[in-house]
Amino acid sequence: MNLPFPNANALADDLIASCNLFHARGWVPATGGNFSARLDDRHLLITASGVHKGELTAADFMIVDVDGQPLEAGRKSSYETGLHTQLYRFSPDIGAVLHVHSVANTVLSRQQDVIRLSGYELLKILPGITEPSVTVEIPVFGNDQDIAALARQVDARMREPTAIPAYLIAGHGLYTWGRTVREARYRLEALEFMFECELWNNRRNP
Repeated sequence: MNLPFPNANALADDLIASCNLFHARGWVPATGGNFSARLDDRHLLITASGVHKGELTAADFMIVDVDGQPLEAGRKSSYETGLHTQLYRFSPDIGAVLHVHSVANTVLSRQQDVIRLSGYELLKILPGITEPSVTVEIPVFGNDQDIAALARQVDARMREPTAIPAYLIAGHGLYTWGRTVREARYRLEALEFMFECELWNNRRNP
């Protein structure tokens, strides 16, 4: 990748490794999902539109600014780029944003307006959580095709004191983020494990 950002190749490699893991677990079917990482205070690296996340190469990424405008003419970023840029504008501490479409998160988000998780040891991977006995609420937003309107809803929710670094879109998937690609991946893996547990529990106790 020949780009004017010295960290672009390393970040692309980190995102590709994460996507390979997610694809192996069935969380990014077909061209579903999108992934990004911050390059500097004004730019981010993001997957281009329509690429298969289990077959990513460095050429499948592009650079956009924090308003979603591509640096390279003629290339198209994900339709949901506005959800990524909202997060990067919200906090300079956000360094990576990951979005997957697992069976568990898709089914649960179609059934509930809020996903409540409690009693899981893995909750402690989330910021501010020191005891698994607490209840964490992950908001579920309607699958609004007006990305700007959806981004405004997310922004408002993130300003609430109980907000955690994750949300779901009904029938569509999970967004989570962190200071680095690795931190975001750890959070995503933990949440997906808990979602799968919830799905199994719902099957056993309808």
